[in-house]
Amino acid sequence: MNNKNSIIKTAQNTIIEESNAVRHLSSLIDDDFVNTVELIYNSKGRVVITGIGKSAIIATKIVATLNSTGTPAVFMHAADAIHGDLGLILEDDVVICISKSGNTPEIKVLVPLIKNAKNNMIALTGNKDSFLGQQADYILNAYVEKEVCPNNLAPTTSTTAQLVMGDALAVCLLELRGFSSKDFAKYHPGGALGKKLYLRVSDLSDVNQKPKVTPETSLKDVIIEISEKMLGVTAVVENNKITGIITDGDLRRMLSKTDDFLALKASNIMGTNPKRIHADALAVDAMELMEENGISQLLVEDNNGNYAGVVHVHDLIKEGIL
Repeated sequence: MNNKNSIIKTAQNTIIEESNAVRHLSSLIDDDFVNTVELIYNSKGRVVITGIGKSAIIATKIVATLNSTGTPAVFMHAADAIHGDLGLILEDDVVICISKSGNTPEIKVLVPLIKNAKNNMIALTGNKDSFLGQQADYILNAYVEKEVCPNNLAPTTSTTAQLVMGDALAVCLLELRGFSSKDFAKYHPGGALGKKLYLRVSDLSDVNQKPKVTPETSLKDVIIEISEKMLGVTAVVENNKITGIITDGDLRRMLSKTDDFLALKASNIMGTNPKRIHADALAVDAMELMEENGISQLLVEDNNGNYAGVVHVHDLIKEGIL
């Protein structure tokens, strides 16, 4: 029991101490941060981010975030840079060097080479007075009082601070660029996230069959239509316009209420004013409409208000939207 409590307390303290360190970062945002954002925003080149050890791992994440939000960026390992990869830096590129201490041997070798190439260099460091800090054009101050590691050795709080500062940089650039959800979709076409941003209702309904009957269709033919099209539903259509809907549930309720159903027509059992959605709407909007109304299908209309098909909850599940 004591071991359990100790684990919980350690975890809680870790989270609290790191969150306090992150909160302190807001007081370190200064003119250098603003100048860095404006420099990158106005640059004709890319952002090259470099570091070593844990800082290199953080650098790769910041690169990924920048790339996905409209700011071209590449990663360059500090150790590899001084063994040939320095050629990765182009004339108009802005270089960000990440180092907690700012005094590592690799950084001391790399920084003069970057300066000689006349590239603007940003220091993301916890030590403004370090070699890196003194050589940089601007400093992103990621100072933390101590690591949450009990020995104050393992990069923990410091790397969290670096990561958050990178996110702050990316979000500021995103807003300056007016980067929208449509832009985001261009960079995230794969997976459920991308599909939520670009997949249209028509992309799903067009591959489905289009069950439809008229108000005068016999109940027998209604059942056949629903069974053959295998969507658990049929639209009731007149002159290509939706006038109603019949679902499996409607059929079951009808059968439980009457034994004399041979003379019934679609108009006798259809639901009127069914939920529908435009073919050009996002698939995620169809999901929200289904969830709001507790239904499994939506009838689809085209630009002219004509019946265009059915989108089923299974389509959304299949595509990873739901």
